[in-house]
Amino acid sequence: MRKLIYAINMTLDGCCDHTKMVPDEDDFEYHIRLVRDADLFVYGRKTYQLMVPYWPDIAKNPFGETKADVDFAQAFDSKNKVVFSRSLEGTDEKSRIVRTNLKDEILKLKQEPGNYILTGGVSIPAQLIELGLVDEFRFVVVPTLAGEGRRLLDGVSLQEQFRLKLAESKILKSGSVALRYLKP
Repeated sequence: MRKLIYAINMTLDGCCDHTKMVPDEDDFEYHIRLVRDADLFVYGRKTYQLMVPYWPDIAKNPFGETKADVDFAQAFDSKNKVVFSRSLEGTDEKSRIVRTNLKDEILKLKQEPGNYILTGGVSIPAQLIELGLVDEFRFVVVPTLAGEGRRLLDGVSLQEQFRLKLAESKILKSGSVALRYLKP
């Protein structure tokens, strides 16, 4: 069974709004490795529209971009994506829209052969966490205090509290800390 991994950057005060932090090259390297090893991305509409067409455009036209941006863009663009949305009307050729039951679709995707499934953003991952479908959590904690912005699991009430097991931690050159947690 494939694992579902949730990966996100957050500030020291728990903000996971991408506009409140700027990843450096070291942070990108961490995520490039994570993205390269994934088989499939699962997003909600908002996260999908933040990522596409931005990264595919950089992959196709890399002139003037940093090496880290180009490497991430190429890794991202090479993967298939599933977008859960009721309102999105179209996607790029490597993506498909799913309008059915989130739980049923994820359980089906986890049964397919291949490497892990990667999800990001806030809304869909919060629902996946609430459903108990996330197997692994990858947090990069950026040494910034944002003071405002969207927080992970805002408005979500878990059926039960669960404790995660720290599997790995790494201090990046930037001062960010990459944490890898497993669901017991």
